[in-house]
Amino acid sequence: MSIELQERPDIEPTSGDPVISRTKRSRPLFDPPIVRRAVTDSVVKLNPRTMMKNPVMFVVWVGSVLTSIIFVKDVATHVGGWDTAIVGQIAMWLWFTVLFANFAEAIAEGRGKAQADELRKTRTTTKAKRLSLNGKIDEVPAPSLRKGDIVRRSG
Repeated sequence: MSIELQERPDIEPTSGDPVISRTKRSRPLFDPPIVRRAVTDSVVKLNPRTMMKNPVMFVVWVGSVLTSIIFVKDVATHVGGWDTAIVGQIAMWLWFTVLFANFAEAIAEGRGKAQADELRKTRTTTKAKRLSLNGKIDEVPAPSLRKGDIVRRSG
C-alpha cells in the first residue's frame, strides 16, 4: 500500500503539516492471483502437521474431524433425527471455521510476499568505485566488494 502526501486546500491543517491522504493502493484486497493461491493453500494447510503449528486451530480441526466422524456414523447407521442434523451442522461450521482461518492466513502471507517482491524490484544497488590492481578505478555494485578492496571516497 502506498501513501502519498497531498495538499488539500479545502482542509486547513492545524500544525502546518500536509494532510495525509490515501490516494491509491498498490494491490486490491482480493487480488485474483493471490486469492487463487490462497484457496489452494487453505486446503493444503489442512495437513495435521501444519495445523499443529497453531494450537487453537488444531483443536478446532480435531473437533471438526471428530464431529464429522460422528455425523458419518449416524448417517450410515440411519439414526437420523434432529441429533444427526445438529451434529452435521456443527461439523459443517467447524470445517468452515478451519478453512476460513487457513484462507485468511494464506491471503495475509500472499499479500506479504507480494509486497516483499515489490520492494525487491524497487531496490537499487549502490555503486562503489573500486581501485583495481592495475590502478584503474572501476564502478562495481557494492555487494561485490570483498575484504581488502580499496575504494575511492566520493565527495
